[in-house]
Amino acid sequence: MSYCSAIEKMQPETRKALHKKYHDYHYGFPIHNDDELFGRLIMEINQAGLSWETILKKEEGFRKAYDQFNIKKIAAYEEKDRERLLNDPGIIRNKLKVNAAIENAKTILALQKEFGSFEKWLEHHHPQTLPEWMKIFKKTFKFTGGEIVNEFLMSIGFLKGAHAEGCVVNEEILKHDPMWRKD
Repeated sequence: MSYCSAIEKMQPETRKALHKKYHDYHYGFPIHNDDELFGRLIMEINQAGLSWETILKKEEGFRKAYDQFNIKKIAAYEEKDRERLLNDPGIIRNKLKVNAAIENAKTILALQKEFGSFEKWLEHHHPQTLPEWMKIFKKTFKFTGGEIVNEFLMSIGFLKGAHAEGCVVNEEILKHDPMWRKD
């Protein structure tokens, strides 16, 4: 069952609305802001082992805790920041995931220096198959397994499959020229 059809069957309406907003306005749409790209990666990493609904409910908490996903600020986090994050009930308090966010921010700063932006680094490697992307991410980032890489790349328009072909949102995404169309 696709995400598109799954949200239509959800109950109660508050739960359905949470997923529908993400489905209709975010999932699969290209992102051209490095901080937002990084924020999506943080959220995908934190979803590992949990439901996406849990992450959607905590999105504002993540934004607040991680300085609106500001890469430079997160890369400069010190031990006191790690402790603050590990004690913040508004996010997922997992040491490996918190450490991955900080280390990945440092990595993205280096990629920005070399390629001009995180987005340009992604574009530099496009197109790749999912297994090839997985190798690249595993070599480059912390806490990025296959499902995380797949969902991250689908959610930002680099891999096809975010929506069913008949989904009206898929038609809207096509207007934004996602990278998967350039394969």
